[in-house]
Order: sequence, then C-alpha cells, then structure tokens
Amino acid sequence: MDENTMEEQAFPAESDLENTIEYADVTEIMDFALTLKAELQKVIIGMDDTIDMLIVGLLTNGHVLLEGVPGVAKTLLVKLLAKVLDVDYKRIQFTPDLMPSDVVGTTVYNMQSSSFYFRKGPVFSNIILADEINRAPAKTQSSLFEVMEERQITVDGETHPMNYPLYVIATQNPIEQEGTYRLPEAQLDRFLFRLKIGYPSLEEETQILGRFKSDFFNKLEHTVDKKFDANNLIKLCSIVEQVHIKDELVTYIAKIVHTTRNNSNLYLGASPRASIAIIRTSKALAAMRGRDFVTPDDIQKVAYPVLNHRIILTPEREIEGIDAQDIINDIIQKIEVPR
Repeated sequence: MDENTMEEQAFPAESDLENTIEYADVTEIMDFALTLKAELQKVIIGMDDTIDMLIVGLLTNGHVLLEGVPGVAKTLLVKLLAKVLDVDYKRIQFTPDLMPSDVVGTTVYNMQSSSFYFRKGPVFSNIILADEINRAPAKTQSSLFEVMEERQITVDGETHPMNYPLYVIATQNPIEQEGTYRLPEAQLDRFLFRLKIGYPSLEEETQILGRFKSDFFNKLEHTVDKKFDANNLIKLCSIVEQVHIKDELVTYIAKIVHTTRNNSNLYLGASPRASIAIIRTSKALAAMRGRDFVTPDDIQKVAYPVLNHRIILTPEREIEGIDAQDIINDIIQKIEVPR
C-alpha cells in the first residue's frame, strides 16, 4: 500500500461508522478471526492465545505489548499480520541512541523553495512494530505517547493526523537488563494488553523443526495471502461495538478493577482505562466466539492481559516470588459472578 492510499484512509468519522453498523451480526467477526488465524498458522506454530488477543486488539483499536525472550517469533508474527491485512507496515528498531525525530519525523528546510516541510517518520504507518522498545531512553519512548492515545503527531506546533488503522505492537525482552530502560507506568497504561510469549512445548518445537527444516530462505512466508483491507476493519470494529453487555457485568468489571486499588498485595492498582479496556476486549472476544453478548468467561479471559502490566506488587510480595497472575486470579475468585 503506497503513501497516497494511506492518506486517503483517515480515521473514520462518526457518520462513517453509522453507515457500517450491523447489529448483532457476529458471523463476519468469526469468519475474519478464523481466516486471519489460518493464514498466520501457515507459518506460526502454537501461540493460539497470543494470536487471539492480537486479533482482539485489532478489533478494539488498541495497542499491544509483546514480552518474550528472543527467537520466539514475535517480529515474524507481527510482519505476517500486516501482510494478511494488506496494510502498510513499519518496523522501528529501538536503540539507546534513537531520537524522537527518528520515530515521528522532523521538519526539513528545502533550499530550492526556501521553505520548511515535514518529513514523516516511520510511525506514519498502519501497523508499527516498536522492536525492543525498552532499549530506548524515556525521551524516545515518550514520542509514542501522543500517537497511541490521540492518533496524531505534533511537531513544531503543527499537528499531523495518523492513518487508519493504527496498531502499535511493541516488543521487549524480560530477561536482558543491560542497556534497557524500564517503561514508565504511564506508557504501559497505554497498551491494551501485555502478552507474555513463552517457549514452545516439546511437541510444538518438533513441529517447528519439521516445518522449517527445508526452508532456508523463508519461502513459507510467501504462502501467506492478503485477505483484508482497512475498510473491512472499520466495519468489523463497528460490529464489535454493538455486542451487548449487561449492566450486571459492567458492575462486575468495575468491582474487579476497584479491588486492585484496595488490595494489600498491591502497591498500585489499575486505572479506569483498564475497566474500559476490559469492556471493549470482552466484547471483541464474545464476537469472535460467535455471540452477540458478553459472558463472565469473556471478562475473566481478558482480565489478566489487561491488568498484568497495570498493577504493581508490593516489595514484600515480589520478594516472596508471587506473580501478578496469582493476585489477579485471587481477585476474580473472590468476587461473586453475576448470574
């Protein structure tokens, strides 16, 4: 997709969304998720939950942080996702010397016309892979703040709107600490999910070796086909918005998030942005499962990836080796599930 095509596909206005709404028509969401997943699994083995959550993030106009050791196909997964969606893709390798202007762009003086013009950075794309985001200092990390929240960039007092879709997927290595900069809580809070990718099982790794033993030049990647475009996504997102959630379940979500702020095991609880994220993502997951209504199971499924990077354990619990998942599971078990 060239730059001119991208510029024509701005973020949809409210009137545009009204024309695309298909009430309770979740069949298209199911077909979209199954087709997208099938294409990715031509190359990717395993990672079913990760792929599902990436699709949920796409359907809710969010952003995702992928956390895992090197070599577990994080970058490959994102690249293939962009290929199936037939949207523009840029990979930004974050390093300690990367400047904000290297990400968002810079104002350049044209000597021929004696005027300044804005040269767009790689963030002006549809799917942006911020690779090893924790390797860049805070100043460069913060260059993504406005992009992720407001879908625009302001440089030298001039605002530049982003194209649709805009999906920032960042990766970080949880093990290597030398030369890295911890993402601040305000930055983490802007990610819809933090998805932890572990090593494949023995069976999965055997399948990986069988699939790639004769593929030295990544020929398998070319078997992945383009299936969708930005117009498909606008319609699908509007369908997800119409998925019904009962008032009792809204209260249930509020109780889960509120409990994180009054838990003796936690130094920092989740913000209202987390509550909104759970509502949005549970709607998308329900639609992917073929329902036009949310159930408690949908909420419980998305609660951990939504909350795990938004809470901070007390030093005592960290020393004891307690994981955020243990705390979140304990909170969910203690709150009565609506009937």
